[in-house]
Amino acid sequence: MNPTRPTRRTVLAAGGLLAGGAAWAMTPSVSSAAAASPTDGWDKTSFTYNMQKPWNLDLSDRYSNSGGVHRMWVYDTDESMSQSSSTDPRTEMRWKQEYTSGQHMWDADVYIPSGTNGATFVQILRVIHPEGTPATDFMLNAYSASGGTVRAYDRTVLKTNAYNKWFNVKLEHNASSRSVKVYFDDELVLTTQDRGPATRHFKNGVYHHGSGRAEARFRNITYWTR
Repeated sequence: MNPTRPTRRTVLAAGGLLAGGAAWAMTPSVSSAAAASPTDGWDKTSFTYNMQKPWNLDLSDRYSNSGGVHRMWVYDTDESMSQSSSTDPRTEMRWKQEYTSGQHMWDADVYIPSGTNGATFVQILRVIHPEGTPATDFMLNAYSASGGTVRAYDRTVLKTNAYNKWFNVKLEHNASSRSVKVYFDDELVLTTQDRGPATRHFKNGVYHHGSGRAEARFRNITYWTR
């Protein structure tokens, strides 16, 4: 690891701010037991991706796919995805489907092993965005407190006791109305807004802003649009 390489861990602290310093509202939600399925009226859509991993390692050193389970891990001492990158270490599926409008949903069962602390496991990345605006629309991060805590960025707690069990995550983005919704096991847990006009795409895996070893596993990954 290059000890002089700068990191971008301030992206987490910036998660609650919009450009110009305005507050970014995040509203935890309570779902009705009689609510319709989040995917009602949506269409399954094919997707493609490439893999990002520490530049000096083989993919098999940080990724496996067995029985339909995508397993990704990384260490805080790993290199970034390229020699010229100043970002934190990652092993991620970078979706190739980019969009500027419409309704898009990332859907997968997620398993976070104990010990994972400070890693983003799914995000909406603003790959092209106006200067001075944030690089992400949304992130879900895993921390070690309370048996595994899932937060929106490093702020709003959405789930505790998340370690070592499968749970379903749906991340819905209406880029036309700017709405972002998060569902755990088909219950709405958060409604917020994106960060304004951009070209974006989904990513999932481990983008590690924390300490030690981070891992996440994914199965039944599905892309929905309408």
